[in-house]
Amino acid sequence: MDRKVALITGAGRGIGKAIAKELALKGYNIIINYNTSEKGAKDLYEDLKVLRLDPMIVKCDISNEAEVKAMVDKAMDKYGHIDVLVNNAGIAIDALFFDKKVEDFRKTFDINVIGTFLVSKYVGDKMYQNKYGKIINISSTNGINTYFPMCADYDASKAAIISLTHNLAVQFAPYVNVNAIAPGFIATESEIGGMDEEFIKLEEEKILLKRAGTEQDVANLVNFLVSDQASFINNEVIKIDGGIYGDC
Repeated sequence: MDRKVALITGAGRGIGKAIAKELALKGYNIIINYNTSEKGAKDLYEDLKVLRLDPMIVKCDISNEAEVKAMVDKAMDKYGHIDVLVNNAGIAIDALFFDKKVEDFRKTFDINVIGTFLVSKYVGDKMYQNKYGKIINISSTNGINTYFPMCADYDASKAAIISLTHNLAVQFAPYVNVNAIAPGFIATESEIGGMDEEFIKLEEEKILLKRAGTEQDVANLVNFLVSDQASFINNEVIKIDGGIYGDC
């Protein structure tokens, strides 16, 4: 059976790993991209092998065009097609606003925005030639209506991803559905690892459902967007934040 293939960037941990597992359970062969989370990526690879799937693991700095092109070429050599791309990889370098460094701002944009552009460019071209594909960009409510000056570079990058999503949808029409997901407060290890309990409670109080989201919540939304049931959803930005009210 010729299984569908999904490339997940930043699949070694957190939301990316949850998405990879969810799509694997639906029968996708997964291309596991990582750059720094080698152990998590290798553990995921072994988990997917147990499911009798044919995953692939690729170390790639998505801000490096030559590495991105090589990753996509390698995937095409193995599978012949890529049906789903989830641009999940990203970084956040939090610091007080006046302590922020230009090089950190550039690094955030290199990975979050240029990385999303590069992978979409090379994968989207293959999808367009194949006349089928789904691209999902992981943005954030930080790019829409959540503002923390200590995250100014991250917030700006996530807003840029939303703009990029709209342009990609136009570029790859009519064959490729391109959408963005904007998670709110999601209880990933990287998100809440350095937070004290009082801050977490304050953030959860802003959510109508009175809880943080989970990695699986986001993976479930991705699973829907790549399904046939979502075939007429295109060029959209979907918030998944439990319902926010009041101040950011």
